[in-house]
Amino acid sequence: MIGKGHAISGTRVSISYGWNQEKEAEVVLREHLAGETPAEIAEEFRIIQSQNERCINNTLSFIVSPTIEDGKDLSKNELEDLAKRFLKEMNLQNNQSIGFVHRDKAHTHVHIYTNRIGFDGKVYNDSFIGKRSQIAADNVAKELGFKRVREVQQERLNELKGLRQEIKNIHDRVLQSRPKSLDEYINKMKAQKVEVIPTINKANQLQGFRVEYKGVNLKASEVHRSMSGNRLIPTISQNQSFKRLTQAPKELQVLNKTVQLSSNLSTKIAKELIKGAVKIVRDTGIGI
Repeated sequence: MIGKGHAISGTRVSISYGWNQEKEAEVVLREHLAGETPAEIAEEFRIIQSQNERCINNTLSFIVSPTIEDGKDLSKNELEDLAKRFLKEMNLQNNQSIGFVHRDKAHTHVHIYTNRIGFDGKVYNDSFIGKRSQIAADNVAKELGFKRVREVQQERLNELKGLRQEIKNIHDRVLQSRPKSLDEYINKMKAQKVEVIPTINKANQLQGFRVEYKGVNLKASEVHRSMSGNRLIPTISQNQSFKRLTQAPKELQVLNKTVQLSSNLSTKIAKELIKGAVKIVRDTGIGI
């Protein structure tokens, strides 16, 4: 089961989308609300939101989506239970919420709109809400015996085992040529029909890599751990010098432009370098 979440400002428009009859929408959750139309629900939200007008993105939008197999036969009551469990995991069970099921596609999914402002006028902290939504959905899936995201991902990786090995073999051959920059590595992989796609955020920070091969797009780390950014970057950086790399690079050239490393990637690289240093000490018998 997958969970997604973010804060929004267009309460009425979003609720109207959730209530879209063309999507076979049905109300499956109603918490602390009496309205019967999107306009009435939005007005009830607004009354509470007026206690804290400094908050602009004052509504939370969630999508909770079981797998096709788990979701196809869920009743209205079961979907209500699912939605309530999710809100409890998010510590939002006491806020105004309305939820709709959409059955217009094979993937049955629930849209939940929750007032970010509580009855006490306090604003719900939306830091990392996307990640927290994923964790909440995973916990609910575990409680209900539904298939969890990691299980779905593992099944997919198992199905792609042969393809992943092909990509890994190409990666190994390219590394044997000792590319001295990420761009050289990317170009050599491309020459072998593997597209390496750097993931760069809005702050111009490199977060990692994805690869595309024969129409399949995967995280580089899903192909093999050695292809993850925290292992690939030190390997290529080492090719530029005879000296052992001792710290994560502050910036890199990728796709002919300079980028910084995200704090998460930089921390992971630092950990890899420490492990490498420990290995050297153990191999030489110094200090341990």
